[in-house]
Amino acid sequence: MAHQSPTDLLVLHAVRLKGFADTEAVAARFELDARQTTEELLDAQAHGWATRSSFADLVGWSLTDAGRRQNESRLRAELDEVAARDAVAGVHERFLPLNAEAAQIFTTWQLGAGQDPDIRRLADIAEALRHLEDRLTAHLIRFTGYHGRFAEALARACDDPAWITGMEVDSCHRVWFELHEDLVATLSLSR
Repeated sequence: MAHQSPTDLLVLHAVRLKGFADTEAVAARFELDARQTTEELLDAQAHGWATRSSFADLVGWSLTDAGRRQNESRLRAELDEVAARDAVAGVHERFLPLNAEAAQIFTTWQLGAGQDPDIRRLADIAEALRHLEDRLTAHLIRFTGYHGRFAEALARACDDPAWITGMEVDSCHRVWFELHEDLVATLSLSR
């Protein structure tokens, strides 16, 4: 049976994956209750793990260095608790060549030189992502959703190329970046 991570860990981890996000975005990342997410964020702030700040008209949460260490420690403990280290490490190994290819495609699009063959290749990457996610979610439910989000963004990219690399939408690039960060954090690796 796959493991359901506790809410306080999911909140802390959502902040890590998003980098900087308002409370609603943090709650939405793992489909958490907004009120409980607020409480967990305030607890994390009281522990010195998260900070709330504003830039112009944006207000959001980010992790402190202590928060990143706490998140990694909790993820390591969870990984050991469910005996999934080898499985997640295996997925990471399969992810790396896909990551190199995806990064090249995203860079091409960011430079304004993206083409239809890139979209077809991203569709192949999306299918590979489905299999990676299946392996991950067999152990940890919190990995659910990457394939669906990536596939949705790719479908929208046919009408609006911002869905390939845009930062203001849940683009293919954003989803891919979050998955990479999730794997790195879970395995206590550096990029």
